[in-house]
Amino acid sequence: MKNLVQDRRRQRDRALRWAILLFAGFIFITQQVYTNGAIVNYDREINDQPKPIFKGISGFVLLRLDDLGARWLTSLVLLVASAFIAYKFKTKRPLILAFISLIFLHLVVGLVKLMLGRTKPRDGFDLLHAGGMSYPSGHASNVVLSWGMLAYLIYRYAKVDRYQGKLATSGVVLISLTVCTVSLIRHTHWFSDLLGGLFVGTALLVTVIAIDRYVPSKSQLH
Repeated sequence: MKNLVQDRRRQRDRALRWAILLFAGFIFITQQVYTNGAIVNYDREINDQPKPIFKGISGFVLLRLDDLGARWLTSLVLLVASAFIAYKFKTKRPLILAFISLIFLHLVVGLVKLMLGRTKPRDGFDLLHAGGMSYPSGHASNVVLSWGMLAYLIYRYAKVDRYQGKLATSGVVLISLTVCTVSLIRHTHWFSDLLGGLFVGTALLVTVIAIDRYVPSKSQLH
């Protein structure tokens, strides 16, 4: 029992350290966007590159891949899955963690979007305080937090070993990179929007994990 408590404490402290580093990265990217720093020049270089045009079936597939980061889908999947896990293991904690994750996500990302008001690449110009909602990318933050929280809940409550846990983590990384690549192809976000979204989404994810490890649960298997 003592070893289990110590292990949870180490996991909590590690998650907190990562959360601080990730939030620092997000603040740096935000500062670059706000001050028109070097990363903004990189945004324009990437956006000026010729991009393939997808129509028909390929266009349909591209849109469906983009939906993997859509708020309605990620939130629905996370809530339904956490409700099932809560029912199966007779504990409300998975649902509570899911709700905390979504509340943090909408508050932090939504607030920064409103404060900066950045326009999208499709508008043809890059301006702040212009009523836009581009930075940080909601799709990028949604995909890494929601799918990441789902993977975490499955690992914590199901009979999953560390190897399978690493596979799940790799799956979350793959989905996140796919959504970001599709956003660049479709001109829906600047590169820094996506980078900021990934940083803040991951920071919020590990913050919720730290909260979960701070208060132990007997129904968790890891």
